[in-house]
Amino acid sequence: MHHRTVEELMSRDVVRARRDTPFKELVRLLEENDVTAVPVVDELDRPLGVVSEADLLRKSADQADPSGRTPIPHLEAWERAKAEGSRAEELMSAPAVCARPEWTVVEAARLMETQHVKRLPVVDETDRLLGVVSRGDLLRVFLRRDEAIREEITSDLLRRTLGLDPRDVSAEVRDGRVTLAGIAEYKSLIPVIEQLCRGVDGVVSVSGNLSYRKDDSRDASSDS
Repeated sequence: MHHRTVEELMSRDVVRARRDTPFKELVRLLEENDVTAVPVVDELDRPLGVVSEADLLRKSADQADPSGRTPIPHLEAWERAKAEGSRAEELMSAPAVCARPEWTVVEAARLMETQHVKRLPVVDETDRLLGVVSRGDLLRVFLRRDEAIREEITSDLLRRTLGLDPRDVSAEVRDGRVTLAGIAEYKSLIPVIEQLCRGVDGVVSVSGNLSYRKDDSRDASSDS
């Protein structure tokens, strides 16, 4: 199976900030380029951190409300330091959480989830910036055509990988939802087929009622 990589999905035309980029210039970069965050890089183009709209909005949140309707929120020491910052290196979230170009969508998505970030700078083996991959970029795999998904499952997965006869097991795909039908030789093979189908790029869900010819789970239990 071919999984699309971060390199195939990332944006290469990346807007950058430097350590000393001032607050207003950062706001201007976001506005003029229609982005919500920019990586901050050093002199060798290596990401040091990321400045997002949320980082910049701390400046406003830390100000007194002229109407008196909302109190000034309590900020931790590090949050207050960022709210009082005036340059990128003082405002950014650091260190930068980065991805590698050869990573799969799954690897990048898991890192975003565990680190609670919406985008990842992509770096090469020397840590130089190559691009940025966002949640939206990763979601593009779900725009894959149903016919392409079905062909990969039928030809690559069922026939080549598992060696199944297409007359025994078939797959239909609609809006990324895979429906399996047919009969497998062994009961233990059914969850394997389903799991491999879930790993195909663009698959939203897998369902079906595959039957089996031999219940090898009994053989396994008797051996133990």
